[in-house]
Amino acid sequence: MDSIQKSIVKIKKEVGENVLVVAVSKTKPVDAIKSVYETGHRDFGENKVQEMTSKHDDLPKDINWHMIGHIQTNKVKYLAPYVSLIHSLDSLKLANEINKQAIKNDRVINCLIQYRISNEETKFGLNENEIMEIINLEDNYKGIRIIGLMGMASFVNNKNIIDSEFKKLKLLFDKIKHIKKEFKIISMGMTLDYNLAIENGSNMIRIGSKIFGERNA
Repeated sequence: MDSIQKSIVKIKKEVGENVLVVAVSKTKPVDAIKSVYETGHRDFGENKVQEMTSKHDDLPKDINWHMIGHIQTNKVKYLAPYVSLIHSLDSLKLANEINKQAIKNDRVINCLIQYRISNEETKFGLNENEIMEIINLEDNYKGIRIIGLMGMASFVNNKNIIDSEFKKLKLLFDKIKHIKKEFKIISMGMTLDYNLAIENGSNMIRIGSKIFGERNA
């Protein structure tokens, strides 16, 4: 096994089978993805539609592609035929477009709503009221299935801040799960904070540099 393969196997063993690891392959070459794929791993995350679509075209078709970055509505049509899970549903406008393109492709696309748990201006996402608005409108969407929440913690060295942000996400998840049984996924935690995220109930983590090494740009 090469170092990339050893890394993915080690992380999956560490977190256990109840937590799905999304290998964040953005900026990484197809060969690096193939290396992880050869270990039996099938879930990969990208943050740019064009890059993900190009990799989808070049790689085996049993890969589950996760869109984890902010999506411009005019790009949805490119990922609608194949995306497995959109983590970054962050507006009504985007929900309408995903729904429209999913129906065109005769699909129902699984989505997570991005909850803005951090106060950082660079983070996308919705507040609780905006999330509930989309949840309440979901019956109107024939091409979308909302199955959970995604959140990104602040990029800080303060564990208490990150912990409180993860707790905030779990609290809203539990509240919605009471009224929506399809709610199953909490996508929170990345290379630097995934252990804390799992302690707070995350069952999907997004890991890049710990698998592939430090990325270029």
